[in-house]
Amino acid sequence: MRTPVSVLRLPRGPDPNCRGFDPSSPRYIALCATTISASTETEFNSAQIQEEQHARSMLRESFLRSLIAMTNKQVQFHMYEKVNVEATFGASDIDILNFQVSDLQTPIGVQKEALLRCQDVITYSFDL
Repeated sequence: MRTPVSVLRLPRGPDPNCRGFDPSSPRYIALCATTISASTETEFNSAQIQEEQHARSMLRESFLRSLIAMTNKQVQFHMYEKVNVEATFGASDIDILNFQVSDLQTPIGVQKEALLRCQDVITYSFDL
């Protein structure tokens, strides 16, 4: 059973190890706008922010688990310009900017090894 998986991108955290996000930082506001304003912190808003952060962390965890699950499996990538390619997934870089794949089957031929830019991928699917 194939389930399309959307690619979720989160900005880097404020510290060098990317461990957390400061909701009041200009970078966070620009790249990861929340549905709740971070400038007025009340008890009600604090609960909403925690709920949103929990939802984001669950999405991030499920995305990372899907990357682990598709290692060494045939994956179909649906990309922009209606391009569909298939390859054996190998790995992702630490920032999840590129996917390393093998035996990439494209409309113009097969590439033994390749890197796919994550920003070009709309969805991917694979058999469990």
